[in-house]
Amino acid sequence: MEQRVILVDKDDNEIGTEEKMKAHMNGGRLHRALSVFVFNKHGETMLQRRALNKYHTQGRWSNTCCSHQMEGESTIDAAHRRLEEEMGFDCEMHEAFNFPYKADVGNGLTEQEYDHIVFGSYDGEPKPNPNEVMDWRWISIVELKKEIAENPEGFTPWLRLMIDEVERNYEY
Repeated sequence: MEQRVILVDKDDNEIGTEEKMKAHMNGGRLHRALSVFVFNKHGETMLQRRALNKYHTQGRWSNTCCSHQMEGESTIDAAHRRLEEEMGFDCEMHEAFNFPYKADVGNGLTEQEYDHIVFGSYDGEPKPNPNEVMDWRWISIVELKKEIAENPEGFTPWLRLMIDEVERNYEY
């Protein structure tokens, strides 16, 4: 079954669906997505390092998990589904803010997403899916911003674009 994404207008109103890879080609088409940031009791966020077999941004550090909502699926339901599939755990989550962006992700692909940012809370150890994740770690937002400034190419474009807004919206 081909994976489809939900196409949206600039106000996040659904306008149709598109095959996932096609939506990322030729400059990208605006579609709905989600990015999960899980925090521990110390205020650190869990990063994942994307597996080398991913179709873009392989081996780069990113937020806890990312995905696309399926037709008829809420953002929170999609966040729970993908967090379990990618990182092997689930936790309490809430939608924090929305963040539209456009970024070249290499391999001739463009992410143009109306991204729903979800925050979660968890203090355990993940059980990452090796097809999705090659490594993980906890890091403070301050240290993460410092690492991004020193080595931007080591991180996914969307993480670099949204980290300031994540910092503004997270309550320590």
